[in-house]
Amino acid sequence: MLPGAIYIFSSTGLTRLVKANSLLLSVNASIVGMHSSLSAANLSEAKVLAALLIFLVSYLVFAVGRLPGLKIDRPGAAIIGAVLMVALGIVPAQSTFQFIDFSTLVLLFCMMLVVSNLRMAGFFDWSAGFFLRRLRRAQLLPAIIFISGFLSAFFVNDIICLAMVPLVLVATRRMGLRPERYLLAVATASNIGSVATITGNPQNILIGSFSGIRFFDFLTHLAPVAIVGLLVDWAVLHWLDRRQDVPVSQAEEALPALPLVRGPLIKSALVAVFIVVGFLAGIPPAMVAAIGAAILLVTRRGDPRNVYKEVNWGLLVLFSGLFIIVGGAQQAGLAGHFLVLGQKMRLTSPAVFVAFTAVLGNIVSNVPAVMLLRPIVPALGNPHQMWLLLAMASTLAGNLTITGSLANIIVIETAGPEAHISFRDYFRVGLPITVLTLVLGTAWLWWIR
Repeated sequence: MLPGAIYIFSSTGLTRLVKANSLLLSVNASIVGMHSSLSAANLSEAKVLAALLIFLVSYLVFAVGRLPGLKIDRPGAAIIGAVLMVALGIVPAQSTFQFIDFSTLVLLFCMMLVVSNLRMAGFFDWSAGFFLRRLRRAQLLPAIIFISGFLSAFFVNDIICLAMVPLVLVATRRMGLRPERYLLAVATASNIGSVATITGNPQNILIGSFSGIRFFDFLTHLAPVAIVGLLVDWAVLHWLDRRQDVPVSQAEEALPALPLVRGPLIKSALVAVFIVVGFLAGIPPAMVAAIGAAILLVTRRGDPRNVYKEVNWGLLVLFSGLFIIVGGAQQAGLAGHFLVLGQKMRLTSPAVFVAFTAVLGNIVSNVPAVMLLRPIVPALGNPHQMWLLLAMASTLAGNLTITGSLANIIVIETAGPEAHISFRDYFRVGLPITVLTLVLGTAWLWWIR
């Protein structure tokens, strides 16, 4: 893997890989159109059965989080499944790399480095605290929703949740308010805001790479969904929990004045602006993010190892393994059967496709759901519209339950003993928010198709 990694991060290698991945996407679309019959014909019945078994067991782990009776988590299942696909000859060893979309991995990794630098410089804590310190009680809920949503549109929403939860707990204590509703606002708004851009969450990064949709095109189609969704979020939380407007106590605790590391902050902010401008200008996102990350790694004072600690290596491993597992399923002809099933379920209908994606995303999680649907999306009518519907549905469906999104789990766990939010408490709010935002998002994308 090391020579491959060096090749990826060279500018020439990255350019070639991005071009190669575009070609591979076209080839994969053609393969799906033939129901993968040629690939399946090259495998024995035993290998086809083994591929199906590996695929199903892997997705079982993705659904429940662990393999019953064993301590195998999602990244571990991805590694084991990928290794078995290669070891059993389902995916030829010499062809393994053709199934991995390196531009997606590069973009995700480099955005993690950029976000890590901003977080270590205090940007997220300081910006959230700056606004929360100046708010009155009635302004707290909409402020939390729109701060969380806006930041999540450009940076990975999990990081925003980690930064916002401690500040929200302090703000609610200071104002004498129960924190539960405001924590729900952080979780739901971070999911909704992240739908607006390719870089808002991992599944959007995948879809941006697979679909070839440009950053600005993605933004113009889905930013309105995010804005309206945040308004819906505000309305639902305000209406369902009006009793929490009544203070339960009065405290004089002030939000801490969080420090900024000015030099690294200025550098990181300039690089972040450069990356966003590059995205809007139509430069390949992986290239722009890689350049930005490389600039940030040029430093005289900071220890790069502290930056690497912030990278979600498990997510990168999950992506890599999923590419190979899904590639093996395609080799065994599973994609073709799934396409036939999709046609029988009328997935070409936007409403049916959105509902199916929402249910699937809550069963196996949003990233595996996107990987599972990847081979059949180009064959479902208007590919551009279906990719956008997939991004919208897989993200907004994360608000349905606590386990629907990693951001939700981060909020609940980080709040710890100070606030208890049960599955029922979350579902009571998540159900109307999810249904309303999915309906409005589907109607919008159908109207502007």
